[in-house]
Amino acid sequence: MSNKATKPVQKGFFEKVKETIEEFWDNTKDKAEELKDKAEDKIEAIKDKAEDKKTAIAKKVMAKEKAVVKKAENTVTKAKTVAADVKTKAANKAKDTTAKAKTEADGAKKAVAAKTAKAAAAVKKKATGAK
Repeated sequence: MSNKATKPVQKGFFEKVKETIEEFWDNTKDKAEELKDKAEDKIEAIKDKAEDKKTAIAKKVMAKEKAVVKKAENTVTKAKTVAADVKTKAANKAKDTTAKAKTEADGAKKAVAAKTAKAAAAVKKKATGAK
């Protein structure tokens, strides 16, 4: 007969603990890899979403910029028109004032000339009357 036992060899306590730890470690590694993959997918999805929003915001900004530039151009054009009108009105007012002043000066010269002539005539009359 044989000296070998027909019973299966039982594992020792430490071998059982070692196998349990290996199982835990393998399960933990698998879970960590799954979480890593999920996180990468989520990050990519967020990046894509952010890029879409960034593009949309850039378009809105460009549209607003164009509107602001157009408003500024309109405002500048209006300001130039108003300045030209004011300049024209000021020039007309200056011409009118100059013409009025010339007219008044001419009138004053004529009045002075008339008075001078009258005074000269009066002096002449007195001078001829005194002779």
